[in-house]
Amino acid sequence: MPRRVALDTGPLVALIDRDDDFHAMSLDFLMRNSLPTFTTVPVVTEAMYLLNFSTQGQLNLLEWLRRGNTIVENLQGDDWSRITALTSKYSDLPIEFADASVVAVCERLETKLVATLDSDFNVYRFKDQHAFQNVFLERLK
Repeated sequence: MPRRVALDTGPLVALIDRDDDFHAMSLDFLMRNSLPTFTTVPVVTEAMYLLNFSTQGQLNLLEWLRRGNTIVENLQGDDWSRITALTSKYSDLPIEFADASVVAVCERLETKLVATLDSDFNVYRFKDQHAFQNVFLERLK
């Protein structure tokens, strides 16, 4: 299975919002990244909500997705069970639905690579207890 990168909400919003502190970094990451990317429907929903200050921004995100710049993964049967388990396990954070969807789909697609601004991904673990590799913030080091 080819290696893939999960796109979380932060880099998607930053890509669209030119005033975001991480806009240039997001644009650079997506231009230089050679691995296929995916996101989840809950991440798109969260990004659309965060871009609600700009209808044009929302339209730009939808157009970017429509062009196939990343695959949008729907949640499947077992993903829902895993999201439920993650919501219980990380109730002290608490885990957001979009984040839980990323963890569940990453497990299903067998990738630990994530592009995120969310420090909670330093806490989240796969069923096998392995950590995520944040390929987005690695560029800051």
